[in-house]
Amino acid sequence: MNVDSGATRIARAFATARAQGRAAMIPYLPLGYPQQERALALAQGAIDGGADLLELGIPFSDPLADGPLIQRATHIALNKGTTVARCLEMANQLRRKASWPPFVFMGYYNPLLAYGVEAFCRGCNDAGVDGLIVPDLPPEEGEELEGACQEQGVALIYLLAPTSPLERVRLVSERSVGFIYLVSVTGITGPRNQLPPDLAAFVQRVRKVSDKPLAVGFGISSLAQANKVAQLVDGVIVGSELVRRAQGKDGVEQVREFVSGLRRAVIRGQKGER
Repeated sequence: MNVDSGATRIARAFATARAQGRAAMIPYLPLGYPQQERALALAQGAIDGGADLLELGIPFSDPLADGPLIQRATHIALNKGTTVARCLEMANQLRRKASWPPFVFMGYYNPLLAYGVEAFCRGCNDAGVDGLIVPDLPPEEGEELEGACQEQGVALIYLLAPTSPLERVRLVSERSVGFIYLVSVTGITGPRNQLPPDLAAFVQRVRKVSDKPLAVGFGISSLAQANKVAQLVDGVIVGSELVRRAQGKDGVEQVREFVSGLRRAVIRGQKGER
């Protein structure tokens, strides 16, 4: 169980990265892939590589926002019996080994609803999970989950897309706790050859409304891309490329090395490597 609230710990992670002249490095890995023990080893590799926050995916059968790499990984995890309850157990196992960084669950609303919203948020607190991202839950429908998260000290983080109108930007700015997740492109996750040309304008549009930390995800797959994004925002989220690197025999070392490289790449004011 966390002594501080999730929002406090997440704020500390962003403040520490900022004081070091860089954006926060936020790796994503799906729990249960390719099986439980290996998933824990991969997550530990990301922690050892220097993750500032760690995003842990809860597998779901219909992951609308995820591209082929993560869809395949979560399908395998589900076939291996990865449930919401087991995800809470795995997060707890990780937390017993590492008091830092903050953990943020990424999961769709249906499995959480089936598990029980209050029970799930209580489980997050007990397991040492600091935050929660639910990509298919708009703030207009988030009242029940918000209440349960607040009661347990779990930060509920909302997403914004480049197409979000000003009213939605204001609403998310008001309701998102910990940081705001900016989806770099409309569409699904997955590596892309280049960053969207309007990303800087999107970030500026949100900055005019909100002073909360902004983190960008979807489509960041190289050190150079991570470096460019780090010049614009407070956090850089990388998922699909990590899942790709996790597939081989040396996946744990690949994850550790790539996260370590990303952490160096997200320093502000310098050109990144390829």
